[in-house]
Amino acid sequence: MALYVQKYGGTSVGSIEKIQYVTEKILKTRSEGHEVVVVVSAMGKETDRLLDLARNMTPEPDPRELDVLVSTGEQVSIALLAISLIARGCPARSYTGSQVKILTSDVYNKARILHIDEEFIRQDLANGKVVIVAGFQGVDPGNNITTLGRGGSDTTAVALAALLHADECLIYTDVNGIYTADPRIVPSARRLDRITFEEVLELSSLGSKVINNRAVQFAGKYKVPVRVLSTFSEDTGTLISFEDKNMEQPIVSGVTFDADEAKLTIRKVPDRAGIGSTILGPVSDANIVVDMIIQNTAADGTIDFTFTVNKNDFSQAKHILEKSAHLLGAEEVLGDEKIVKVSIVGVGMRSHAGIATTMFKALANEGISIQLISTSEIKVSVVIEEKYLELAVRALHTAFGLDVKASPKSLLV
Repeated sequence: MALYVQKYGGTSVGSIEKIQYVTEKILKTRSEGHEVVVVVSAMGKETDRLLDLARNMTPEPDPRELDVLVSTGEQVSIALLAISLIARGCPARSYTGSQVKILTSDVYNKARILHIDEEFIRQDLANGKVVIVAGFQGVDPGNNITTLGRGGSDTTAVALAALLHADECLIYTDVNGIYTADPRIVPSARRLDRITFEEVLELSSLGSKVINNRAVQFAGKYKVPVRVLSTFSEDTGTLISFEDKNMEQPIVSGVTFDADEAKLTIRKVPDRAGIGSTILGPVSDANIVVDMIIQNTAADGTIDFTFTVNKNDFSQAKHILEKSAHLLGAEEVLGDEKIVKVSIVGVGMRSHAGIATTMFKALANEGISIQLISTSEIKVSVVIEEKYLELAVRALHTAFGLDVKASPKSLLV
């Protein structure tokens, strides 16, 4: 007998018919003699609907009350799924994040899991019940409802799988695995049977939305085998596991992109020790995450300092940078929202030279200029003009031999 944690996203429980379909999948797993803990998201688009309601009241809703509001979406889906299972004769019990209890940090809208009380879950499993837990939410030390941010249900599922020492954490969605690229852009992309935690961590942090980045971090830290697969097909999906030293790894496993970045440059800043921290300090103090950074030093003793941020933070970051420019005696601040970050990822890069050269040549052959470059042991990222996104992704997919003749059956989120 195995223990599985199954997570179903909003598209998987988006209607009564789909919840009934999920019920059948859970019953099938149970009929094979396995224990099941289920994590579900709110029904499709429900979280967006609740956010819209709040923002119709005010452009900036109170963070605490916003978490109280959006957490109700999962409460509906866990109850409906439990009702469906019980109606089919399967004992089940649903829990909100605060009932379990999933203790989190006291940061609203993007809390982090600190501890999970497993007592109720263990008791219910011992009594033969399916346990259904609301994803995306918890409660802080002050007993306030908190949410984990977008994709937080993945994190809930992996955290429960780690706590319960589950045999596998199954992330069910509307796609049948992880692809070498977004098939909506690259029709010749292929589904991967297996991929390493390191590669998925890079892919998810670089723009791929197939699984939440924090969930992958959790899985890697606690060695939880995770499988990404479709609710609506019998495919085995993609297993995310540890690197097998005895297996030859592909040089590049995937090409991904992030169209949600913007670029800022402060020009002609008088150069001095610690100027980078002086420029970025106020940005960090505003809780704005900086991604790629480049500094150029001119012969006249000034520098141009460029970095990227999420587009949602662009206006605020530009305003902060303009204040800094005045204080530092810089010449000007430039901003560009029409950029995109394109990346290649693969653990095979460790043992192969010339990867970056191949990437740069493929882009040059298409007349695509590179604005910024960032590298790590298993990835190379470049910033290019937004209009070249699809051309760049296809060119790189072909350059690294990732194309297949047959088109995949489903689309990557």
